[in-house]
Amino acid sequence: MNQIGNLAQISRFTENLSAERIKSEFASLQSKFSTVRPVQEFFNVKNISKPNNFSDVQSRVAYNLKYYSTNYAIVVGLLSIYTLLTNLLLLFVIVFVLLGMTGIGKLQGEDLVTPFGTLKTSQLYTGLICISVPLGFLASPISTLMWLIGASGVTVIGHASFMEKPIETVFEEETV
Repeated sequence: MNQIGNLAQISRFTENLSAERIKSEFASLQSKFSTVRPVQEFFNVKNISKPNNFSDVQSRVAYNLKYYSTNYAIVVGLLSIYTLLTNLLLLFVIVFVLLGMTGIGKLQGEDLVTPFGTLKTSQLYTGLICISVPLGFLASPISTLMWLIGASGVTVIGHASFMEKPIETVFEEETV
């Protein structure tokens, strides 16, 4: 029964790593990055102005979220990296858990034999949890996540609301 489960897991793993799937994922990622707007356009100070009213803010945000979506995703990604680099304990806990899960997974259900004794995979998972949960609480992931959400929201919505739409779109809206 255990061998059948392992074979099913290996089969699913190899299906996920098929060459066609990797090529399609790479192509979709490449097409997504082809929509990155140039830095000169994204940070063009000449296009920044105070919106006249709330409906102007709404229309700017709606347009700019679509137009600069990839740029905003990059900004959120950079803020995420900054967050992890400033909270090294959280970064350590994440790396520790990932490496622990990978190491236990490489045992493929077999016991770990050490000079001090034999450890079952369930004992290894329990040890990993007993170490990572208290460290995780000390790393304050919830406050870090709230900071990331707040900083991303202020940055993205702030940019989207103050960046003017191109003149062509204003004329297209008036004719409709």
